[in-house]
Amino acid sequence: MGDWSFFGKLLLGMGLFLALMGLVVLLMGKLFSIGRLPGDIYIQKGNFTFYFPLVSSLLLSLILTIVLNLIFRR
Repeated sequence: MGDWSFFGKLLLGMGLFLALMGLVVLLMGKLFSIGRLPGDIYIQKGNFTFYFPLVSSLLLSLILTIVLNLIFRR
């Protein structure tokens, strides 16, 4: 077969990355009010609730684009 140790290291790395990203998301929720910015669409009528974080998504995309460009810049 192939080299299974590489596959194991890859899975372990991805798991650690996902755990770290989960921790970052939890901390961001506590420290910053992202998700309830002006421009996010929130509709509540009776027992129906619709929430679309439009501005929050755009802001998160912009931040991730800047960070990833700084990391992967050559």
